[in-house]
Order: sequence, then C-alpha cells, then structure tokens
Amino acid sequence: MRRFLATLIISLSALAADTATTAPGNVTYNKDVLPIVQRNCLVCHRPGEIGPMPFTSYEATRPWAKAIKNAVASKKMPPWFADPKYGHFANEKRLTEQEIATLSAWADNGAPEGDAKDKPAPVTFASGWNIRPDLILKMPAPLKVPAKGTVEYTYVTVSAPFKEDTWVVAGEVRPSNRSVVHHVVANVRPKGSKWMVQSQFGSAPYAPGPTRNEDLVKANGGNPAVLDNEFLVGYVPGMEAQRFDIDHSAKLIPAGADIVFEVHYTSNGKDTEDQSMVGLELAKAPPQRRFMSIAAAQTDLTISPGDANAAAKATLKFGQAVDFVYMQPHMHLRGKDMRIEAVYPTGEKETLLNVPRYDFNWQIVYYENKPLHFPKGTTLELTAHWDNSVNNKWNPDPKDTVHWGDQSWQEMLAAPMAVIVDRDIDPKTVVAQGQVPAVIGAQ
Repeated sequence: MRRFLATLIISLSALAADTATTAPGNVTYNKDVLPIVQRNCLVCHRPGEIGPMPFTSYEATRPWAKAIKNAVASKKMPPWFADPKYGHFANEKRLTEQEIATLSAWADNGAPEGDAKDKPAPVTFASGWNIRPDLILKMPAPLKVPAKGTVEYTYVTVSAPFKEDTWVVAGEVRPSNRSVVHHVVANVRPKGSKWMVQSQFGSAPYAPGPTRNEDLVKANGGNPAVLDNEFLVGYVPGMEAQRFDIDHSAKLIPAGADIVFEVHYTSNGKDTEDQSMVGLELAKAPPQRRFMSIAAAQTDLTISPGDANAAAKATLKFGQAVDFVYMQPHMHLRGKDMRIEAVYPTGEKETLLNVPRYDFNWQIVYYENKPLHFPKGTTLELTAHWDNSVNNKWNPDPKDTVHWGDQSWQEMLAAPMAVIVDRDIDPKTVVAQGQVPAVIGAQ
C-alpha cells in the first residue's frame, strides 16, 4: 500500500471525451483543464476517496500540474492496462491525445487559472458512497494494525443470518484507513457452511493462518466443497463500487446466510487501525437472472530465483451456458503480464484480455461492453508471467524461490470473474466438476 500511494499521482477514472482544441498558449484551468478533471479525476481525487491529493479546486490542483503532465504523457494515468487490440470494455479509462496535449500545455505555460466565467457547472457526488446503500454492515469494532510485522488474513462476521432470500443489485466496500488495507472481501457464507465457522456474529476476529483452507479440506476428507462461500463484493486499490444488475440480474444472499469479511492489512510503519464497512443496494423484486462470482486459479506455483519470465497457466471450464461479465487479473509484486483466452467447444480460441504490463498497485476489473455468451463446455485459459529478477524494482527478493501465498512477497495466479445465468440454475453446476475451486479471498 505504501508503494501504491508513493506511485499514485493522479487517477483518471471515467471514459474520456474529446475537448475543444485550444491554442497551447491560451490553455487555462477554468476553461480547458477543469472539464477534464471533472470527467476523469474527481471520482478519486476528492476527500474520502483513493486519490491521496484532492483536485477539488484550482488552488489544490495547480501544485500538481507538472506531475499531472508527466503521468498522462507517459500514460501511467489513467490506470488502464488492457491491450487495445483485444476486447471491448464498458469501463475503459483512456484520455484522448487532445486531452493529453491540453493538460501538458497547461503545465508548460505556468498552469494559469483563467477567467472564472469560463468555469463549467460544478459536479456533485454522493457523500461517502458511490452507490445508494439500503443496508450498511460495519465491522463491530476497529481492528488494530501494528506498525511492523506480518498481519494474517482475518475474518470478521458482520451480519446475523439473513431471515429471507435477499437480492443485491450493487455493493461497495469502504475502508476507514486505506493506507493499511491490502484488501477487504465480503463473502456470503450459506447456512450450514463450515467455512470459517469459528467466526460468528459478535465473536472475536479470527485469524487462522495461511493454511486455513487446506486444513479445512483435509479435516473434511479432502472434499473442497467444504469451502462453501461466494464472493459478494470487495475492495483492493483500483477497484470501484460494483453493480450486479446487468441484464436484469442480481446477486443472491440466501436465507440463513451471513456476511463474513476477509480483511488483509499491510503494516505501514506506525500503529493504526481500520473499521471497514460494506454498503448494499437491494433489489426491489427478485430478478430474472442470477449474477455469480467465480474464479480461475493455479495454486501450484514455483518461481525460480532470478527468473525474469517465469510462466504458469490456469484453466476453468463451464458446465453451463453463461453470459460472461468481467474478469480481474490478480498476481502480486512479481506479476509481469497475463492473457485470458476462451476456448470454445468447436476448438476456436479467442483472446478476451491481454495485460502486457501488470501493475499490482491497480487491481482493475475489466467489464465487458456487453456480456459475452459462452456455450456449455467453453474453457477459459489464463497464461501469466512473473519477473523474479533484479530488474524488477518491486521484487522483494530475487534470490527467493517463490510459491503461492497470501502475502505480497509470495505470489498468486488467479482471476476473479463474474457470469450471469438463469436464476433457477444450480450454481454448483456452473463450473464443471473437477476444476480448481474458486480461490477464497484471492486478492
């Protein structure tokens, strides 16, 4: 998280629109820059959001003019890593060349304010939330994060069992202290599940250690079905509020289920605390279709010391026809690139997403412009590479042999995804039997 805050200069988080051409020497903040900032920056660069500095006024923005120019000219910002040759995404974040030129000209000419009469109308945001939550669930007490040391994944149950089936159309996780939050995942634990059963509503936080899932599977005869829960909504750097009402769908919290937070903190050099919460927008009526979270993963990883291009693959096969909504590549600090492809029952292969420069600081969810229909038997293939050499400036230790693990100095190969299916389909049949189960909390 400290690396993330150190490298974050500006976040541009909405699809950019062309600006009118202005002579470079005449570019001003009020007339030319502010419209770009409103469209692309304020969603993050305002109080309470991920941007470490606010761009809510000329006085607040001007000191960052040169940094803004450097970030947009190098295309480090907006944070968007998809190869434009593949896929079409609803949340694509790219500035036009004209917008980049406008921001650069403004910085080069002393960042003038201009005439107040040229200001566009101000934009407004919902206070605190980017959705309109009907239900807010909060950790019952702040969790203390030590100044130093490793903090294991911790589980906190934030709701009593739901009394009836509840359909959710949007969700958002809001940490109270982003500086130490590596991730927060709100999971739906169905009635009778043994997953993290030691964590109950009102009980103390539960931190079982890195082998928690393996130990649970082993204690139950090797059956991975004991890891019975579903990702509801999460937070990692770069992850925005999530909607589940695409194509008349919603997510289900079944009667008797409860919500369990998985929280992962990273020490930042001082004692602090966090009290995260989740907001949910509820459906007015049962939907026509069901929005489901799944994941492809490969946990058998061995990355040799000094290997600048270590490779591994993961696959997931669908046992039902699905409409594919999004994918989120996930690795850790040595992550280099990832490609996700669909292999259809006919043998035809299509690249869905290519991320040639993976960035651990931005865990982007790539939403399809329109859900892609995959027939039963379609297989998704993930191909990823890691740089464990001295040339990787983020590498914790190039002399280390790296395996799968929770902490950022270990590694993961995973891709949380989402699909839409008919509401009455048995969710256990959506992914073909025998596949690697969805990774719990792979963030």
